This record gives sequence, C-alpha cells and structure tokens, in this order.
Amino acid sequence: MRRGGLITAPFQSPASIPPFTPLYSLFYSYCPTGSTGYSIVIRTFLFWLSLSALLGAVGLSGHAYGQPAPPTQGGDQGANDVKTVDVGLYLSPPFVMEEGESYTGMAIDLWQDIARDQNLKSVYRIYPDLRSLVDATEQGKIDVAVTNLTITEGRAMRVDFTQPWFDAGLRVMVSTERTTSIGDIFRGLHRSGLLTGYLWLIGIILTATLLFTLFDRRFDTEFPRRWRDGLAESFYSVMSIATTGKIQRKNLFGWVGRIWGGVWLVCGVAVVSYITASITSVMTSLALTSQVNGLQDLPGKTVGVLDGSTAEESMARRAIKTREYKSIEQAVTALRSGDVQALVGDAPVLAYYTFKHPGMGVHLVGKIFEPDKYAFALPRGSKLARPISVKVIAAHEEGLIPNLKQKYFGPVR
Repeated sequence: MRRGGLITAPFQSPASIPPFTPLYSLFYSYCPTGSTGYSIVIRTFLFWLSLSALLGAVGLSGHAYGQPAPPTQGGDQGANDVKTVDVGLYLSPPFVMEEGESYTGMAIDLWQDIARDQNLKSVYRIYPDLRSLVDATEQGKIDVAVTNLTITEGRAMRVDFTQPWFDAGLRVMVSTERTTSIGDIFRGLHRSGLLTGYLWLIGIILTATLLFTLFDRRFDTEFPRRWRDGLAESFYSVMSIATTGKIQRKNLFGWVGRIWGGVWLVCGVAVVSYITASITSVMTSLALTSQVNGLQDLPGKTVGVLDGSTAEESMARRAIKTREYKSIEQAVTALRSGDVQALVGDAPVLAYYTFKHPGMGVHLVGKIFEPDKYAFALPRGSKLARPISVKVIAAHEEGLIPNLKQKYFGPVR
C-alpha cells in the first residue's frame, strides 16, 4: 500500500517466523510491523551494521582460539626442551680421556660446551677403534661421534661432518732403545751374500777336523782311540788355529811339520779377519739402514698404525707393510719390543704421548706430512649438523678453541 507517496510493506509477526531463524528475529527487532519507508531504510542499515560487528567479533574470537598459547616463563620450559643424544667416543688422549666414571679431553670439553648451548643431554658410548665408531655413526646407532676424527673423502661419503675444529697431520715415532739382534745379523749376511761364505767356512772346518782325526790316529800313538774323543780333540785344535792362530799339536815331521803349522797360522788369521770384517760390515749396514729419520725411511720396514686410522690408509697407498693396533699403548709396546720399526699416527696424539711418558724411550722424527683436519661426525642428513657447525665457528671466533689448545698442549711456540 502507499502512505504519503511511499510504499509500505506488511511484515510477518514473530509468531510466524520459524524458531531456527535468529537473524530474521534480529531484523524484525529493527523493522517492526507498521514501519514507514524511511524508517525501514535506516533500520535496515543499523541491522547490517550490527550484524557485521557481531560476525567480526566471532571471527576474532575464533582466530585467537586457534593460536597456540604463548610460552610460559620459568624452568619447566627448559626442561621440556632438553633432547637426549647418543654420543660415540673413541679414547684418544688428549682429545678423549677417561677419568673414573667421567670423560675429559679437548674434544669432550668442546662438545660439552656445544651441548649446553643446544640444550642436549649426552649419553656416552665407548667404541674400541675408529672403524667401529664411523660404522656406528653411518648406521645411525649414535647421534654424533666425538673424538679426533679426521675428515676424509671416504668418510664424508658415509657420514656428515661438522665444521673442522683442529688442524693436524701425520708423524713418525721411533724407539730410542732399538738394538741389533742376532736375527738381524743373519738376515744381513744373507742379503749381502756373505752367509754362503760362512757355510763354506763351516764345511772346511768340519773337513779339517775329520782329516786331523784320521791323521793323528794313524801317526800319533798317544791320540785318543775312541772316535768321539778323537773328533773332539781335532775340532778343538782346528778352532784354536782358526780363532787364535796358536798350534797346540805335536810336531811329528820336523821342519815339514813347522812349515805346515805356519800355513795353518796364515789360514787362521785369514779366517778371523774374514769373520770380523764381514760382521762389522753387516752391523754397520744395519745401523745405517735401520735408522728411521722420517717418512722417506719407512719403505721396506714394518710400521705400526691404529686400526681404521688415516695413517693406515696413508701407508697402504705407499705400499708400506703395517700392523694394526687398537690403542696407542699397544702400538708403543710393539715398537719398543721390535715388532715394528716405527709408528705412524696423528701428530698431536703422538706428541702428547711422548710429553706425558718421557721415560718410555720413544721420540718423534721428521716433519708433519699429509696435513688434515678434525671434526665431529653425524649420520647423513642429521638436523644437528648445522647448529653444531655454527657453534664450532663461534668457538673459533670467541677464543674457546685456542684456549682449549693451550690447556692441553701448552703455549703455542
């Protein structure tokens, strides 16, 4: 219908509105029955404004409900963030050492500083050699390997390395108590060809002993009749002539016997001179050739190395014979006993051992060769690799690593 030129429209009563239409009821409250056109426009505007405000409040409330609660302050939060990691160790002084029920060393000190920064709790596991430590890291049995582990191409294909934290290399250790044994002399005589001459000499002595026995049994009535007594007497006479040049036999043939005795004296002097000269020559040669002054003297010798170490790989590339040992203590024992002629290992490890054991009769020779770097190792794709590397870089920049070097190796000269 029309009122004053405006169209008015009848509204339904609330009773006719379904109970599940609350928005309709809200609109009816703004536009009751009998409202004019102007009032309908104004009330409709107010209705939509109120509806928009209501929906906005609901949206903000829902958004706030879906967000996580802000972190709480206090000690409980740090405790919940602690992560337990399995740390593999290889005992290698001064980098990893066992003290009672705990561990110390340069690598341990550096790792513990990193673990505190990263909120990590370490569970340590000891491995008998470097090979088994790297294998456990590759297989994911441990989260990180902590020791003086050298970065190599072969290992880098199996595990992830952190930023390096120590510069090292290989060096040679020898014994100061090395002596020449009887076996060394015989081997030297054989190599020089003199052993054949000694065999001929032994043959001549035995032949002379037999001839003297037959001769004296025939012409000397006082010569022992029993063969064993006669052979012993003749052998003693021959050896006396050969070693001292003295003749302790009867002269049975006058001037002929004297000439014959003189000939035997000359032969004895020649034998003594030959033996003395040959043994002296062999021992001098052994002293010169067995002396190890560095890497260049290792070919042809047996060298001790630690099992699974870069020293073992280095000697294998040079075709140098090696014997593998589980620890530095076992290797030094073999060196002192003569089982090996030299040891090759990480320069800082060997230097620390000689410094701590001055009475062991070992020392280092030659220069450092094949320089390398130490780092921590983790399984491939480990999420700990990057944060640990960042912390290692910080340890360099903040002076922690130089301080640890001075602590375990003394002032840098």
